[in-house]
Amino acid sequence: MSTPGALWRSSHPGPTSIVTALALALGWSAGLDPARIALLALAVFAGQLSVGISNDAIDAPRDRAASRPDKPIARGEVSLRVAWGAALAALASALVLSALLGWATLAAHALALGSAWAYNVRLKSTAASIVPFLVSFGIFPSLATLSAPQPAVAPPWAWIAGAAFGAAVHLTNVLPDLEQDAATGVRGLPHRWGPRAATSVAAGAVVVGAVVALVGSAGGEWSRVSPVSWACFAGVVAVATATLAAAFLRPPSRRLFRLVMLAALLLAAQVVAAGRVLAD
Repeated sequence: MSTPGALWRSSHPGPTSIVTALALALGWSAGLDPARIALLALAVFAGQLSVGISNDAIDAPRDRAASRPDKPIARGEVSLRVAWGAALAALASALVLSALLGWATLAAHALALGSAWAYNVRLKSTAASIVPFLVSFGIFPSLATLSAPQPAVAPPWAWIAGAAFGAAVHLTNVLPDLEQDAATGVRGLPHRWGPRAATSVAAGAVVVGAVVALVGSAGGEWSRVSPVSWACFAGVVAVATATLAAAFLRPPSRRLFRLVMLAALLLAAQVVAAGRVLAD
């Protein structure tokens, strides 16, 4: 396998792609021009590459001990030196691209990435493992609004929706690896709660995020909610219900995380359907 291919698979390509798509949607919702939307998407994409690759580089010894077949760095398909070089280069690129959008975007993105790297380095093995997800995804909508010619932080409802989604991502992402993590000393909040409790909270968080986005984007006026927004909201609730049912009927699997990612796309569609609400 080629080194670029191994690095891409080490970057957690699914979440990286979806978070980048969310940045595009939020950029449009914030009223950014095409050039700024493209710069924002590239900055977020680079940042996500840095987070994903550094995570697998840090976890390589544990993944090797657990014989993880899906981890290129642990399997020796790419060296640790190359992986760390790629992660740091992606981080630097993310910060440079953010700086082109203004100092406020740079500061917010640096804080979000610092939070994510703190999870990789230390917090994933503690009861505070959810905190970086609340912080980074709570900040995330403001990356778009701070990238406007007249920077401003995102409205409170966007912060809450982002943090709720971040919580759901964290609580479901680790579920398939609970036994392997326990064997290698990783014991974050989902490990302490167990799969059913973690999934129940994740499903509830997704619904909370969708409700807050629905009400907030309409300014609290139900008459302003479009039929498409209602349809997307119904889709999020249906996906959350399916996630909860799968957790109780089947063993923990990657399917739970994929369902939450689907909910994220529906939530993004809900925000886009509401119009340029972040520009208000």
